[in-house]
Amino acid sequence: MGFGDLKTDAGLKALNEYMSTRSYVEGYEPSQADSVVFGGLTTSPSANYCHAKRWFEHIKSFKTQVAKFPGVKKSLDSYGTGTTATKSKPADDSDNDDDDIDLFGSDDDEEDEERKKEHQKRIEEYNLKKSKKPAIIAKSNLILDVKPWDDETDMSKLEECVRSVSCDGLLWGASKFVPVGYGIKKLQITCVVEDDKVGTDYLDEEITKFEDYVQSVDVVAFNKI
Repeated sequence: MGFGDLKTDAGLKALNEYMSTRSYVEGYEPSQADSVVFGGLTTSPSANYCHAKRWFEHIKSFKTQVAKFPGVKKSLDSYGTGTTATKSKPADDSDNDDDDIDLFGSDDDEEDEERKKEHQKRIEEYNLKKSKKPAIIAKSNLILDVKPWDDETDMSKLEECVRSVSCDGLLWGASKFVPVGYGIKKLQITCVVEDDKVGTDYLDEEITKFEDYVQSVDVVAFNKI
């Protein structure tokens, strides 16, 4: 059960499908479930597994905090949905392999010619409609904390530098300066990213290039849209 061996294509495929509808392995915030599954990978998944890669890069951005995530740590095979196809498939139904045909009923030997024609017509209409559906673009909403070096840092200039980071799939949103103590303020800024195009590692690297102003960047919220 679970994802299986995450060092194999089968394991990565299972993880990728599982993360296609989730931000985290369990719940709506990082937990020990993410820590355990993250530990089962030795490196970031390839771009072929875009959802697993997006999740991996996000968890990786927490750096040393991963081991301190809340929750109870369980074994790796406790997470994931496993393979359920054989359970949902009737044991005595050999004509049930085509999911599209299942939507319109079975085609047995007793159907007359007219029903067969209608059956085939509906399948063709369904396939045509499905082929015209626009691809769904996975997006996420992020909130970043950008910390300056000290209270003498020009925060307006810091924000200007952050917003100058530009690429396809990145849209900056609202921002504010939040006091952190001793007269120092941090920039808290939101952005929307296309998951397949922009990762948290990219944002961290690009923003920290402005080393005269930026001390560090933290992801404080990551929610799929």
